[in-house]
Amino acid sequence: MGFIKRYMIAGLLVWLPLGITVAALIFLINLFDRSLLLLPSSLRPEQWLGQDIPGLGIILSLVIIFVTGMLVANIFGRYLFGWWEKMLSRIPLVRSIYLAVKQISEALFGEGAQTFQKAYLIEYPRKGLWTVGFQTSKTIGEAQIKTGFAEVVNVFVPTTPNPTSGFFLIVDRDEVFELDMTIDDALKMVISGGVVVPPWPQGGLNHPIHPERETQQQMQQQFEQISQRLNENRAEVFETPSDETSSDTDQRNDSKSK
Repeated sequence: MGFIKRYMIAGLLVWLPLGITVAALIFLINLFDRSLLLLPSSLRPEQWLGQDIPGLGIILSLVIIFVTGMLVANIFGRYLFGWWEKMLSRIPLVRSIYLAVKQISEALFGEGAQTFQKAYLIEYPRKGLWTVGFQTSKTIGEAQIKTGFAEVVNVFVPTTPNPTSGFFLIVDRDEVFELDMTIDDALKMVISGGVVVPPWPQGGLNHPIHPERETQQQMQQQFEQISQRLNENRAEVFETPSDETSSDTDQRNDSKSK
């Protein structure tokens, strides 16, 4: 029965991600294809072509996204977009959902100071435990200045498996270590809970996190060697008199017997 379970798990590992990927693509395609419903019924392709053509909705969605990006990129478009955001921010429930999704989208897909710029290794939540965090910015404000650090980094530590929630930390730049992996690879490792670990061509344990940590390890090893030698010398000191005492006792016993 063990081999049946092993084969079933191997089959699931092949078909489950493939099935989820296909289902997600079908959902997005159907969602974008329904953008034709935004047009008046008299302007829809089936009215003047006589039949429904699949895929036209996807093309229309891409055109709308592209034109929207062109409008937002100029001054007039930014003004209209700001006015639109002000209107949405006045609606209580819509404001919370819209602003949260907007901030997450800017962090994941945007460019500039609002994106995940670098992946860091952080000693959190206590000494000896490490996690992956993402630099969101180096903007200096009241909170950053009052920390007293010479250089601070604003870091977002996501949770697993939902990276949209997490913790915001203001950390000293000297206390975080920049990783060579890309943002995408770091997100994959966080979302998978460490199951997906990107390869590091530079190699493993021969590269310490920080030179000071290597020095501390060397000092610890030297201290352990010195302690071991002291214990050995102490044992020899205590063993020598006992040997001499036993030999003296044997000589006395021999003299008495004679």
